[in-house]
Amino acid sequence: MSRIQRLIKIIWVIGKYRLDEFLPLTHLPLSLRLLFMLAPWHLFPKPQQPRGARIRYALEELGPIFIKFGQILSTRRDLLPDDIAVELKYLQDNVTPFSGQTAKTIVEQALKQSTDDIFLSFDINPLASASIAQVHAAQLQDGREVVVKVIRPGITPIIHQDIALMYLVAGLAEKYWEDGKRLHPVDIVNDYEKTIFDELDLQREAANASQLRRNFENSSLIYMPEIFWDYTNTDVMVMERVYGVPVADVDTLNAHGTNLKKLAEKGVDIFFTQVFRDSFFHADMHPGNIFVNVDNPEDPQYIAIDFGIVGSLTPDDQSYLARNLLAFFNRDYRQVAELHISSGWVPEDTPVNEFESAIRTVCEPIFEKPLKDISFGQVLLRLFQTARRFNMEVQPQLVLLQKTLLNIEGLGRQLYPDLDLWSTAQPFLEDWMKQRVGPPGLWKNVKQHIPGWLEQSPEIPQMVYDAINQIKNLNNYSHKQERSIKALKEEMHSNQGVNKDYWIATLAFGAAVLSQDTAALAWLQALPGQSWALAGIGFYFLIKRK
Repeated sequence: MSRIQRLIKIIWVIGKYRLDEFLPLTHLPLSLRLLFMLAPWHLFPKPQQPRGARIRYALEELGPIFIKFGQILSTRRDLLPDDIAVELKYLQDNVTPFSGQTAKTIVEQALKQSTDDIFLSFDINPLASASIAQVHAAQLQDGREVVVKVIRPGITPIIHQDIALMYLVAGLAEKYWEDGKRLHPVDIVNDYEKTIFDELDLQREAANASQLRRNFENSSLIYMPEIFWDYTNTDVMVMERVYGVPVADVDTLNAHGTNLKKLAEKGVDIFFTQVFRDSFFHADMHPGNIFVNVDNPEDPQYIAIDFGIVGSLTPDDQSYLARNLLAFFNRDYRQVAELHISSGWVPEDTPVNEFESAIRTVCEPIFEKPLKDISFGQVLLRLFQTARRFNMEVQPQLVLLQKTLLNIEGLGRQLYPDLDLWSTAQPFLEDWMKQRVGPPGLWKNVKQHIPGWLEQSPEIPQMVYDAINQIKNLNNYSHKQERSIKALKEEMHSNQGVNKDYWIATLAFGAAVLSQDTAALAWLQALPGQSWALAGIGFYFLIKRK
């Protein structure tokens, strides 16, 4: 019932802001077209707000999941008209706030202290408001400036409803849409569910912030603010207040004489450092969460906030991505095709030559062009068409990485449109691969495993002895199996005239015993329980004959 109520609200909001005009009605089934044509909202006057504002208001009214969708879209100016992109930009840190008095009450209940005892001052007016939480400026008793982040009240039930609805839609898509099984929509919703509920736990976010701060300690690339753990729990987080220019405020950055080319290149460097060096990356790098320290405009430094969403990759994922990207940079489309096949992203029977040609057709036009001249929307569309042709599957574990890449591209486009993303990233990846497979990487791997090897060393002689015995026993079983099958065949040949039921039973019983004792008959083992069924049949006929 809650799903139905939520669905009704979504349809109502779509009608309230007349967003149905954005739907491709001509491509919908006749029944849906009639439904939208006869919908009751046609009886009311059309809202007077511009279309961009109507989309923003609708996403805000629908809640945090839809707001986050708008945040992602706001960074893709190449995919959206300017009027819509400008409006969606307000979703990054200007979501309608909740009461400051309510925030103060939540803080006091969570920390079990009065705000007057914890803080020298607490600003009741929110400093910023986002989809999941809002922040208030404050001062600790020792005078240090901090921000206090508070989870929105009553948000958890709404998210539960939205996630349930997303599972419903994803399940229908996976069942009835021709690309559903390949795109794994249910797996993607499952990953997103974990991500958004992790974001509701501010203690987890604080732990993420501390880890990133350690990873970039004393770095000129990016600064992560300090967490005050004594005043942090699931619903409240207190963090050092930082000052900087919003990364999207290009006019102010230019007024300070900021080297935007270097800033854009540092953004790429930060991304690849987090993904490949640390395997721990900030996965919500939209402009509302990134600021710039312009104290030294020739060597600007990023400042990051909002660490609720982070990503991590396994060593196999890291290696696979690095080899693929390097192959792309070197235009080695053959290797790209082979890597996709060997990793299981496309079926192993995919014709390599055809897949290579398709990848070349999509990727070749994007090289040797500045970012401003590349339409990544068209590239993604062509890649999607290629994926459909070769049945390439979406990898749910990389969804966060893909989202972060979109954010990085959006930032690069705003800061320095002439940035050559490929030539900036290629040296980093080549150096990382050399360190991974060269002597430094091998020595690092050996050092990591030495404690385990030393711990297991006393057991090695016994393990070798057991392995030799297993090989000997396996050989004995193999010879026994051959002798048993040969004897059975000879007996059957010499008794062809004996009662047919008897020999069928004997064969069934013997096959069952062999399959249980020696794993000889693969076709019996492939069907669990069949061997015992044959044994029962055989035993029945043996008793019947007696």
